[in-house]
Amino acid sequence: MRDSVKKIVLSGGVVLAVGTWLLIKSLNQVNDFRDKYEGYDLNADVEGTVREGTYTRYQNAHADAPYPDKDVEVPLPDYVSGENVEVYGTYEGVDNALYTGEGSSVTWEVEIPESGLYNVCLEYMTVESRGVAIERALYINGELPFDDAANIAFSRLWQDGGEVRVDNQGNEIRPTQVETYEWQSAYCRDDMGYIAGPYEFYLEKGKNEITLEAVNEPMVIGRLKLAAVKGAPSYEEYLEAQSGSKALGEGLTYRQVVQGEDAALRSESSLYAKYDRSSPTTQPNSVTQTILNYTGGDAWSSPGQWIQWEFEVPEDGFYHITVKGRQNYSRGSVSARSLYIDGEIPFEEVSEISFEYDNDWNCMTLSSEEGEPYRFWLSAGAHTLKLEATLGQLGGTLEELEDSTYRLNQMYRKLLVYTGATPDKYRDYNLHQVYPEIIEAMSLESKRLYKVVDEMVLLTGQKADKIATAQTLAQQLERFVEKPEKITLEFTTFKDNITALGTAVLGMSETKLDVDYLVISGEDAKVEKDKAGVFAKAWHEVKSFVASFVVDYDAVGDVYDEREAEDVVKVWVLTGRDQGTILKNMVDDSFTPQTGVKVNVEIVGADALLSAVVAGRGPNVVLSIGADQPVNYALRNAVEDLSQFADLEEVLSQYSESSYEQYRLGDSIYAIPETQMFNVMFYRKDILEELELEIPQTWQELIEMLPTIQGNNMSVGIPSAGGTSSGTAATATTSGDLSMYFSLLFQYGGDLYNEAGTETVVNNEAGVEAFSDYVKYFTDYGIPTIYDFVSRFRSGEMPIGIANYTTYNTLMVSAPEIRGLWDFTLIPGTEIRDGEGKSHIDRSDFITGSATMMVRTKDDGVRQNAWEFMKWWASSDVQVRFGREIEALLGSSARYATANRDAFSQLAWNADDIRVLMEQWQSTVGIREVPGGYYTGRYITNALRKVINDKDDPRETILDYSITIDEEITKKRKEFGMQTE
Repeated sequence: MRDSVKKIVLSGGVVLAVGTWLLIKSLNQVNDFRDKYEGYDLNADVEGTVREGTYTRYQNAHADAPYPDKDVEVPLPDYVSGENVEVYGTYEGVDNALYTGEGSSVTWEVEIPESGLYNVCLEYMTVESRGVAIERALYINGELPFDDAANIAFSRLWQDGGEVRVDNQGNEIRPTQVETYEWQSAYCRDDMGYIAGPYEFYLEKGKNEITLEAVNEPMVIGRLKLAAVKGAPSYEEYLEAQSGSKALGEGLTYRQVVQGEDAALRSESSLYAKYDRSSPTTQPNSVTQTILNYTGGDAWSSPGQWIQWEFEVPEDGFYHITVKGRQNYSRGSVSARSLYIDGEIPFEEVSEISFEYDNDWNCMTLSSEEGEPYRFWLSAGAHTLKLEATLGQLGGTLEELEDSTYRLNQMYRKLLVYTGATPDKYRDYNLHQVYPEIIEAMSLESKRLYKVVDEMVLLTGQKADKIATAQTLAQQLERFVEKPEKITLEFTTFKDNITALGTAVLGMSETKLDVDYLVISGEDAKVEKDKAGVFAKAWHEVKSFVASFVVDYDAVGDVYDEREAEDVVKVWVLTGRDQGTILKNMVDDSFTPQTGVKVNVEIVGADALLSAVVAGRGPNVVLSIGADQPVNYALRNAVEDLSQFADLEEVLSQYSESSYEQYRLGDSIYAIPETQMFNVMFYRKDILEELELEIPQTWQELIEMLPTIQGNNMSVGIPSAGGTSSGTAATATTSGDLSMYFSLLFQYGGDLYNEAGTETVVNNEAGVEAFSDYVKYFTDYGIPTIYDFVSRFRSGEMPIGIANYTTYNTLMVSAPEIRGLWDFTLIPGTEIRDGEGKSHIDRSDFITGSATMMVRTKDDGVRQNAWEFMKWWASSDVQVRFGREIEALLGSSARYATANRDAFSQLAWNADDIRVLMEQWQSTVGIREVPGGYYTGRYITNALRKVINDKDDPRETILDYSITIDEEITKKRKEFGMQTE
């Protein structure tokens, strides 16, 4: 009997194993969907889902236009109109250069000899300014030819600001990146990288007006031409054009290794040298020290970013080029680079060099498909080699996916108006009869997505997880067409899939790559493949394991023994390692050399601070501490009063008074503002235009708009105690986002506490009115208390939302399909009339943030040195540098929210955004911290939830809770020996 059971179990196991294998095999099998879309016109338009103004539509409209073969020069000094421009007689060796300042606009009248398509090429030089990307809008005859012509980007030039420095632990520290100013040439092109070549602009024969309008940053233009469209020659044509012969002497066996970290120029400051310990073949290599040994990485991910190296060859002749690269970031994807020699792509075949996924370094000699190394003709002497990130063939596919995401959102919004966000599953909406055009659009979009999936599989050789989202949506749309009643059943899933597709497009557009070194070699020179064997890898892992016991990998920069060195300042960073590393590099290369003050930087968790201070083993300075903490530590005599320093006022002059109100207690100030957060109003321009609505200036105007917005099953986002995805712009004493309630409170003329700070005044008339009106948005007007603002804004479900201004960075990065369709402005205000009957709009806005705090010490020398560090850290130059470096490292979504007003205006915001933010900043109001203040936010939140959830009377509720708040404030003031009345 037992043997029979064993046989049955064994047989079942075999069957299960075979079945599992067959299932995995079937899942991995690449399907072909050609039968789904072949024979259909995929370029057809369906009413209500057409995306106007794209470059592709512009191209299609001029598909039959000729390509003239002559360039047309634009005479720079002979502009017909100009604003904030100036002609230089000679500028850096170029005659009649034209300076175009911030906000400038200049128009030329150009005689075009032949109608057709032209590229627009500029020779330009950057000037010292904020160091962000230059943007220009290009108009032809007073109109934008297509939407993306409104934001054409031009890169800057960055290089190392000195030699690599070695700290006292033997670790290399990368030099600071500095901007260099040289003439460079660039075409107007797509900054997203979807269009591989330069933009082609159609111009009619005769007189045409060309206008360049400054969107961001000034620059000097040395030359502007309408260039004939010319592609790079083929490899065969390139070889035929070379008149020289092969090298005969030293050049035949010449071999020069150019280390990746030794790049001469780069397009962005983030493309600096990095270190790698993971591979034994990375050159140079060390498992015990930090050695800068490669470049690229996560930062080298966006199309258009480039790195340039310099090299020399001994004689005229043909040479081979080898790149040791690594793409271990995205399985199932390739990273592509364009190769430039002396500023030009030598032939078409190297306009897209693909690096496939591999966990290890790949030493790749640039070769033809047959494996024959390319022969590059180089004259004797110095040359430059540039690798530029490109999407290549993938760009067109990603553009299709982005357009598809836009059209799908249009379909979702149209259905949303009819069914609502949560359709009744028991109701038949007859969508195929009400919206036959949507069903038609879904059928067409399904076919388009199936085609995109096939294109991606052909490009990458496999069906990666990111493109699987497109297939899922195609199948879902196919189901909706066959059975329209499924639309309402899967409506939420449909929205989630659209969001997932947009996220997948972002992931696929990243083209990351590491470069260890490049080799320039003669035709007879041998280039090693430089691959690590099994034993080399094993020995490397053993060494790394042993080193982990003796090397402190968490040490950052120079580390000083506090027992031996005098007055060393210990600084704790509570945010993260990246921030701590950048700070320490800045300290070691500028602060310590300038002042002689030695600083140890340690990266710790915020929860470790309290116990360390109590034990007397805490830091001297704490960075990025919560806004409510300095006063609470001060009440316990644990931090220094900064008003003891004579130059405090000079330091604080760079900050708005509202940003340090929370760090004030009486006449003392216990911290310097570090970051700040306040709200602005985001809005969808396209949807407001569709609904024929204006941007609301007051809360009353917003209320009057709500019936139109909600009548279309859309909503408005207002921060609530329920929490939002926009980030909590509130004091650490609150458990919900009360920022908008605080703003209303100040707009109504109220405050949170009386002047002495002995009791709350939310129970006076202004406070009660603000509370009652605030809860009405949720109880009377049906605005949601919990929502994902970014997703709803992206889909159009929430065309207006009040959110932390840093949400801008998230939207710019995560929602490229709606770029140009949204903006932000000042929050709605309250109309106030004075005694003379004149009115103005009060836009008071609650502000909070993080701070830099000095822990109390008995050592006068340490105290003074700590203050020197705090002054240095708070200065605008240091804040600008830190902000730029952290954004360069982590991307634009991590843009630094510095509280320093001078520094803020020099970060990577464009001019219009800075104007809005600065105007809103002037209306910000900070809230003082008082003993027992943690009860205030907690109980106001409880009052809000009680009114919203239990429908209690707002007036009675806030009056009751204000009594409890006052009791706790009185109790705490007695505990600290403070006056209670």
